[in-house]
Amino acid sequence: QAQLVESGGGLVQPGGSLRLSCAASGFTFFSYTVNWYRQVPGKERELVATSTSGGTTTNYADSVKGRFTISRDNFRNTIYLQMNSLKPEDTAVYYCHAVHTIYNYWGQGTQVTVSS
Repeated sequence: QAQLVESGGGLVQPGGSLRLSCAASGFTFFSYTVNWYRQVPGKERELVATSTSGGTTTNYADSVKGRFTISRDNFRNTIYLQMNSLKPEDTAVYYCHAVHTIYNYWGQGTQVTVSS
């Protein structure tokens, strides 16, 4: 079965760092554009980072630019989101997403809480 499983979330103080991982299985990972989204309850899901196939091109939301880095390891079939200089407003459930042609997969999300 094709699936994405996030991990690495948790509680961190403002200014701290977290590294999220998203392990993909059941499909050929390297062909996919991968994304990280985040969502606060009651609010619309927000795209925060994108990596095109191969990881050559990346894009970030203005709110995270310079602080977050998306990367991928096609051999390990894993997507990463390195989050530095975290702010309370970064608190959300973070979801990884992989898309290629008709294929569209979502992880179940991992909670990131930035608080003192």
